[in-house]
Amino acid sequence: MRPYWPLQLLAYLCMFGITGISLYMPQIIRRVVDQGIGQANLDALAQSVFLLLILTVFRGIMRFGEGYMTERVSQGVSYDLRNHFYHKLEQLSFSYHDRAQTGELLSRTTSDVERLQRLTGRGLLGLLNAGIMIIGTTVILISMQPVLAILSLAAMPVITILMRKYVQRQHPLWRSRQEIMADLTSRVEQNLYGIGVVRGFAQEDAELERFAHENDNIFGVSMRITRRQSRMMPLIVLLASASTVVILWVGGAMVIQGILTLGALVAFNSYMLQLIGPMRRIGFLITMLGESHASAQRVFDVLDAESDVVDVPGAADLGEIRGEVAFEHVSFGYFDGSPVLKDVSFQVEPGQVVALLGPTGSGKSTITNLIPRFYDVGSGSIKIDGVDVRDVTLDSLRSQIGIVLQETTLFGSTVRENIAFGRPEATQEEIEQAAKAAAAHDFIMEFPNGYDTEVGERGSTLSGGQRQRVAIARALLLDPRILILDDATSSVDTETEQKIQQALKNLMRGRTSFVIAQRVSTVRDADMILVVDKGELCAQGRHQDLIRESGIYADIYYRQLRQEDIDLAQAVIGGTA
Repeated sequence: MRPYWPLQLLAYLCMFGITGISLYMPQIIRRVVDQGIGQANLDALAQSVFLLLILTVFRGIMRFGEGYMTERVSQGVSYDLRNHFYHKLEQLSFSYHDRAQTGELLSRTTSDVERLQRLTGRGLLGLLNAGIMIIGTTVILISMQPVLAILSLAAMPVITILMRKYVQRQHPLWRSRQEIMADLTSRVEQNLYGIGVVRGFAQEDAELERFAHENDNIFGVSMRITRRQSRMMPLIVLLASASTVVILWVGGAMVIQGILTLGALVAFNSYMLQLIGPMRRIGFLITMLGESHASAQRVFDVLDAESDVVDVPGAADLGEIRGEVAFEHVSFGYFDGSPVLKDVSFQVEPGQVVALLGPTGSGKSTITNLIPRFYDVGSGSIKIDGVDVRDVTLDSLRSQIGIVLQETTLFGSTVRENIAFGRPEATQEEIEQAAKAAAAHDFIMEFPNGYDTEVGERGSTLSGGQRQRVAIARALLLDPRILILDDATSSVDTETEQKIQQALKNLMRGRTSFVIAQRVSTVRDADMILVVDKGELCAQGRHQDLIRESGIYADIYYRQLRQEDIDLAQAVIGGTA
């Protein structure tokens, strides 16, 4: 709230003005009764009523100022929090996102931030206002009639103790409700993302049952909160209202005995009625504070999280690179005690095409993930042009690496915006050149809106092969010195793959390229093949050499890849015929 202190100060000044008028108005009513009505003084009556009218108008103006500026502050805080939160999510390392659930983060970004917005708006100001009203009213009542004031306020310590115990008991439930709501959001997000799988396996009823279970949990916790609140709030109001009975009974006797004037009794009762409102608001505001406290813990758990991959102090700009990549005794594990790579060493010269081959889970993708520092190595080092990647800034490193991930991710915008994602300033001609190089231009132009076609969320309106070609075009538009293709042609047919491979051969020239694939056509012409198995580099070399010298490579080739050569030859023969 610190950046908004001028507006906040004005809002609090308005609040003090409103509170001062509210505390003064019963004294005017006292004058109306004692001097205007009691002494039949029309002048005093008219002056007092006119003063009440003027103060009511001023209070209305200040309420507008208080409400507007408080809301402006709370909306500004919410705006800043969402920006900070999203910025933090963009900065956090892959390891954090591996552990976090998307729905959980969405819940913190929306509902938790919204609760904090209510706190920074009416919450804090309302609580301070209620506190001032209670203290101010207490002081005035004691100054008017100490004995009657003590009797009237006897319930206040009891109310304070009850509220303190109420907050202590409710806080775990408030936090639990937010966490269960996050689980429910995650369930919805995952089901919407995998709706095809759910329907394909006829699991609609099972998923509805799981959702209902989560929903039942929220309902149960919410009702526990409501029951406690429903018991506490009427009790607080009852104790505060009981004071009115005391005033009428004891105060009425004092008026009869001449100890207290009728106007003073009316004013005294007005003050006590004014206390009921703040007491009721405090009950509501304490609930808001408790819920906001739970939400604040969840929001700042993320904002205070430390990223595993950050720029080291004094990190230098990498500058333009040639593309030499060296792994020196690299070991790595996503979790402690579970190594994924074990003492991997190799060197790639600028412009070479490197193919990584191995069974699923062997560590191929992990090798390529370490080059742009999606994760940091556990031991050893990775150097580009002789410089350790941990000694340069992340931006300067990643801006020179083009990546097409195994799971193609497109954004819910146009084809043009997706291709130009890494270079928003790219011209239409450059975008089309990249698309043509990725064999994507022809199918894009078949769409009614061409490059302005909306691709839907995650590219849902495109086929798997089309999504991959758009992703390849996006990477190629960067004109990177290092290119990473993580099984980039796995979802395209043989004809399309041949087009992409021919284009990639030209585009890879002069560029260091890492290709992960299960097809021999993507590795046969590579300058270097790295055979990875169980996290270890088992063999490296060219296809002709490895087929003779490496039993592991020969086994993969003959068992998994040789059939492709046969199919391709038959396709060529059939086409020629």
